Amino acid sequence: MKSLPPFHLAIPVHNLQKAHSFYGNLLNCQKGRSSSQWIDYNFFGHQLVVHLDKNLNNNSFNTVDGKDIPVPHFGLVLEWKDWESLKEKLEIANIDFIVEPYIRFKGEIGEQATMFLLDPSSNALEFKAFKNIDQLFAH
Repeated sequence: MKSLPPFHLAIPVHNLQKAHSFYGNLLNCQKGRSSSQWIDYNFFGHQLVVHLDKNLNNNSFNTVDGKDIPVPHFGLVLEWKDWESLKEKLEIANIDFIVEPYIRFKGEIGEQATMFLLDPSSNALEFKAFKNIDQLFAH
């Protein structure tokens, strides 16, 4: 797979300090520019900006594999070993998963590990990894 340019994503958060504890401390994202209303992070090589929004309301879901998947959500496709390391770190931190880590399409095209969790402002994140990254868009 060819190298992709970094994406930029801005999301609303209720509290910048709690957002920093989650993104800066738990996920180890390097903090960039900031103000009293927003913070830039290096989100695994991508630009994530958290913006203060006290009116945030995320509560829409779709059913996938019999699980309620939050919409909207965002995240990353990691290397398998990095996904396993992050899973362990999140489990040690006693994160409440929306969808517990599991393997989808085991032994099939597109086999992938996935997990969903919420940040402190209820923004949903999905982290996944593929056994074969060349099957990222396979069907």
